[in-house]
Formats: sequence, C-alpha cells, structure tokens
Amino acid sequence: MSVLTLIWGSSYILIKRGLVAFNPYQVAALRVGIAAVAFFPFFLIKRKEVRWQDWKYLAVVGLIGTGIPSFLFPLAQTEISSSLAGVLSTMTPIFTLILAILFFSTKVARRNILGVIIGLAGATGLMIFGKSAFGDGNNWYGLLIVLGCLCYATSVNTVKVGLQNLNPITLSSAAFALLLPFTIFGFWWTDIPDTLRTHPQAWESLAYIAGLSLAGTFFASVLFFWLVQLTNAVFASTVAYLMPIVAIGLGALDGEMITVWHFAGMGLILIGVYLARE
Repeated sequence: MSVLTLIWGSSYILIKRGLVAFNPYQVAALRVGIAAVAFFPFFLIKRKEVRWQDWKYLAVVGLIGTGIPSFLFPLAQTEISSSLAGVLSTMTPIFTLILAILFFSTKVARRNILGVIIGLAGATGLMIFGKSAFGDGNNWYGLLIVLGCLCYATSVNTVKVGLQNLNPITLSSAAFALLLPFTIFGFWWTDIPDTLRTHPQAWESLAYIAGLSLAGTFFASVLFFWLVQLTNAVFASTVAYLMPIVAIGLGALDGEMITVWHFAGMGLILIGVYLARE
C-alpha cells in the first residue's frame, strides 16, 4: 500500500506539469492512451480469460473508473493547486462506503454514518473557507475532484462485486482495451500532434504525462485491483490516508502555498475515512 501511496500522491504534481503544454483534454487522452497501448499486448494474451458477462463490469471500470476521472482531474487543476487536489482525493473511501451501502447491501454502523458526515464537511470546508488561502483560482473546481472520487468508488465496488474471477492484469488490460478507440480519436481531435510541434515545452510535459500514465495508471491499476480482490473495497481505498501528505509535500516543494486550511480539511476528511471504514 505504501507504493500506491507514493505513486498516486505524486500524480497531482505530474498532472500540473503536463498542463504546462497540454490542455485537460489532451492530458486525459495522453494519459489513458499511453496506458492503453502498454496494456494492449497483455490483452491479446489474456483476452480468452474474459467471459462475455464480464464486459459490462469492465465497461464501468474502464469508462467510469478511468476514462472520466482522467479528464476531471486535469480540468480541476486548471483552477486549483495539486496539493488541494491531493487532499480532496481522500474522499474516495467515503464514497466507496456510501455506494457499498446503497447498492451492494453493506451493513452500516453509526460511526460509519458519522464518518461520512465528517468527511464531507472537511471537503466542503476546504472549498468554501479556503478560497482566500489558495490563491486566485476557483476552489469550486474541487467539485470535479469529488466527482472523480465518486467515479473511483464506483469502479472499486464494481471490481469487488463483479470481477473477482479475473486476475488484475487481465482485468486492467481488458478495461483499457475498451478505452483504446476513444484515446485514438482523442489524440487527433485534441490536435496533440500540433501541440508537440509548436509548444516549446511539449516534450517535457509529455515526459511527465508518460510517467503519470505508466506508473500512476498502468502499474498502479494492477496493484490496486489486486489489493481490492485480496481485501475489501473500503479497506483497499484507504490508501488515501497518506496520499495527501505526499501531494502536499510535493506541492510545497513546487512553490505552492500550503496553509492551515489544507491540514484542517485533510484532518477532518481522514477522521471521516477512519470512522467510515468497515
């Protein structure tokens, strides 16, 4: 879990670096596209292990669990800092529990409900009261991070409930195979080749996005799905405990303003995560 913490905690600063040359649509297309290409050889080898009934779950994991968040996070980070994005991302376990209760008949205790309330209060407080502390951006773009967390939570529960029969490499490669046509279209629709030709920092930004894709999407997806299958959805998503610390630390090293609001909001969210655990 510590490996996932380091990888995902650093993903927000890599997105920030990618946005130097590319717009959010391009960052999403490149991030998913590079990972999809990396996964494709594994899909060719493992495709026969996928049953017909698995594809509906794989579509949820691919489109909702990866495709949509890959766009939401860079779009949010056009207005908010990488450190704030990292703190808000700790909402994933909260939403994982909410969805498990609503759709997967997970039993809930009073402390779980209290955890959800505290966690949501922490995220809301960050976006309302932290506006002046976080600079000139629009903190309400943080809602896109929250929506991305909801997407991740949907994917986590789907893996636990519907895809236990697939090993993590088969699961990941099949889910990304579904995304490959979209990324090919996105590559040309967003005019990435022109940006590579004309922007002076395009290749440097591409290197950061490639690192984000191969480590934070390719490798981390396999590791995380393995963890979900081995434990339970809520426990696996608690990688969020230490992830914001990495994000805040890297943001500070990059010159971002770190204030008491970061730590107050993070503290409330992590208390909520702790109480919401099964």
